[in-house]
Amino acid sequence: MTEERRTGDEAVDSVLAALADPTRRKLLDLLAARGEVTATTLAEGLPVSRQAVVKHLAVLDAAGLVSGERVGREVRYAVRPAALDATARWMATLAADWDRRLANVKRIAEAAERDA
Repeated sequence: MTEERRTGDEAVDSVLAALADPTRRKLLDLLAARGEVTATTLAEGLPVSRQAVVKHLAVLDAAGLVSGERVGREVRYAVRPAALDATARWMATLAADWDRRLANVKRIAEAAERDA
């Protein structure tokens, strides 16, 4: 396996692990809807503390899903779609592989039925 492939696999793994948590998915939804916002603003719409939101944002940031930019005393977070796009492409490739396999199974089953 090449280094580039390993890095891509690790990126997909990181995104999927980050998205496994419903609070992090909600944070992404809020960021996508509101644009750049602070952790304090995000925490207002969630049943968790601001500190918990910051920890969730750190996981999303490590996965490449969000970025934080300091503006004065605040850190404003925004969605970074590239990592999510790469994961969606991986999932589409996986789905296409399964579609091909299932089509082959169907073709074999239909051929067997005709021959019977």
